[in-house]
Amino acid sequence: ESIERVIAGPERKSRLISDGEKRITAYHEAGHALVAHVLPKCDPVHKVSIVARGMAAGYTISLPEEERRMLSKAKLKEDLAYALGGRTAEELIFSDVTTGASNDLERATEVARAMVTRYGMSEKLGPMTFGQKEELVFLGKEIGEQRDYSEAVAQEIDEEVRGIVNKAYELSKDILIRHREQLDRIAQKLIEVETLNGDEFVALFEGN
Repeated sequence: ESIERVIAGPERKSRLISDGEKRITAYHEAGHALVAHVLPKCDPVHKVSIVARGMAAGYTISLPEEERRMLSKAKLKEDLAYALGGRTAEELIFSDVTTGASNDLERATEVARAMVTRYGMSEKLGPMTFGQKEELVFLGKEIGEQRDYSEAVAQEIDEEVRGIVNKAYELSKDILIRHREQLDRIAQKLIEVETLNGDEFVALFEGN
């Protein structure tokens, strides 16, 4: 409970939501969980819930099986698809999207930009970093970024970031289309019981 409170905020069981919003949230979280489960480099799904916590209408928690200090480019790409799984599920099922994915999109964009500007993971721009961080020395907090590259390079960075995010979106979409039956099954169960632990989620995915 304390871990989930730190990750997602305090539980808000008293929050009343409509059946329509509950269904959207169920498909959103099922989308996250399903993409994470299918992609081998994503962390295993620990819990999926449509009980509101903090500002989130629902949440999916995937936890690593071992301590990790370094992340590979391949893992970051799969994590991006996982982050976009909720929004992709909304679009696939309802032919529409909601504001519920705003935090996911923000996180995905930040990771993709870091891949290009900080980790040298762009094939087009090569093994370089772009932008010098300005920090408050005594507090260790970033207060801004000093741009040390041209407008043309800035445009290339934007294009690369957009390309990385779009590829992750297409990957998540492909997975959810291929596993539509499981997506429906998991979402329906979430509507009924509201919370699934990791074992229950895997059993549902496998049809048990």
